[in-house]
Amino acid sequence: MSCVTGFVNCKAYSTVKVDQPFEAFLVVQGKVASLGSSKKIAEQAKSLEGDIVDLNGKCVLPGFIDSHLHIDELGMYLNSLDLRGTKSIGELQEKLQDFASNVTTPWILGHGWDQELFSEKRWPTKDDLDTVENKRPVVFSRVCLHAAVLNSKALEVTGISSPTGIVVEGDFQRARDAFKQSLTHEDCKKMIKDALVYASSLGLTSLGFVSCDRKMLSALMSMWYEKESTTRVRIYLEPGKRCQTGERMYEDIELLDAIEKLGIKRGFGDDVFKIQGIKILADGSLGARTAWLTKPYADQPDQQGFPNIGKEELTELVKLADATDLQLAIHGIGDATIDMIFDVFQETEIRDRGHRIEHLSVLRPDQIKRMKDLGLYASVQPHFVISDWWAMERLGMKRASFIHPFKSIYFSGIPMAFGTDSPVEKLNPWETIYAAVTRGKFEGIPIAAATPDEVLDTKEAIYCYTEGGSTIMHDPYIGSLEIGKLADFIVVDENPFEANACSLKDIKVLKTYIGGKAS
Repeated sequence: MSCVTGFVNCKAYSTVKVDQPFEAFLVVQGKVASLGSSKKIAEQAKSLEGDIVDLNGKCVLPGFIDSHLHIDELGMYLNSLDLRGTKSIGELQEKLQDFASNVTTPWILGHGWDQELFSEKRWPTKDDLDTVENKRPVVFSRVCLHAAVLNSKALEVTGISSPTGIVVEGDFQRARDAFKQSLTHEDCKKMIKDALVYASSLGLTSLGFVSCDRKMLSALMSMWYEKESTTRVRIYLEPGKRCQTGERMYEDIELLDAIEKLGIKRGFGDDVFKIQGIKILADGSLGARTAWLTKPYADQPDQQGFPNIGKEELTELVKLADATDLQLAIHGIGDATIDMIFDVFQETEIRDRGHRIEHLSVLRPDQIKRMKDLGLYASVQPHFVISDWWAMERLGMKRASFIHPFKSIYFSGIPMAFGTDSPVEKLNPWETIYAAVTRGKFEGIPIAAATPDEVLDTKEAIYCYTEGGSTIMHDPYIGSLEIGKLADFIVVDENPFEANACSLKDIKVLKTYIGGKAS
């Protein structure tokens, strides 16, 4: 294809703020050069000896930006056993039996189980797995990616002690690290490539890769050098090796120290791959009851969760990353954790630097105001509303209004972007948009009835998936189809602005273009 292409006969939205779509646009060397009528654009393309692509009257939108996902974990998930929707431990065992008999891999990985769906109403154990497979290590991660069940062989190989085989937070990370150590450089590249190809097929043109470790960074750099991908990746690194003793979150901050010494700052790279910042995991998840709350869990009053990192260590990391001009992406789900994060920014007097808080699952009204005053950005995952259908049981009716308050964040003026935390949630953007717009109303999710004012409309939701992502990742050339921007766009089978809310999740991406080229 020529470096000049005229795309004609479409209904294209340069941004979601525009009510009237245009019917054609010209792409020159990967950027939008002109907007207008099909006749005008066709003439411009011909005068530059370019190509013309007829889009047959279809709707065109800016490419989607997933601000928060785990590309390496997604690659693993695409090559492992899918446990989403498993209804019982017996069904989990049947899936393991079938999968184990058909693969010869040294480890068996699975992801996506949720004990809340099991008919037995309990967590799975190592004994449940040992009954089926006891020769190879088996690691089945919970849907939240904050807990897992290991069989006896996996416990032996990792050196983890757990009578039940259930591991959470630090021990779960140890199990994942043990598996990753078995991967070659080419294994890592394959997982990343699989994830990027899959993302592109769903209309995602830019991705925020969080918790990228040294091994995966090396694989990404090889792919970058060899030009093996066009999907845009913005990298948020693990600061260093996580501590195994529990005394601190990080045993060292090797990667962060190296970046500081090299003088690398946010935005280092090119339009395809950029090092953007670091990711810090400050607490756990509501599903595993490891998210740190200011008051105990309503359904288990003896538990309140806990921080994964102490305030002193968090302060050290925030100060160093900010001084290095790296963007912070700090995981905060429980409101006590979010208080601690805000305290650190306030006490260090770091304001209006565009740092990100991830998830914000339990956020009080006073915290929204404080977040706005500190100049922080919000990276949220709307499908949690549907997947975490039990969230009101965890928190109780009095705290229902604190659960995923998307509309309140949006109208406060805090820049907000959408992500999936994939493979925690499905990567499909339309399912995320559907969740933001319906809040689980059609599934009978209790939070929908309790917080009807927190739904977004379709334009607001798509904005968060496009220009919102551009804003919070400090990347002004993505997120819209305005003149001078990168020509990343998707062709869809239905105009979402004319669709019913209940059908949003069924919209299909017909083709994805990155830099004006079909991906």
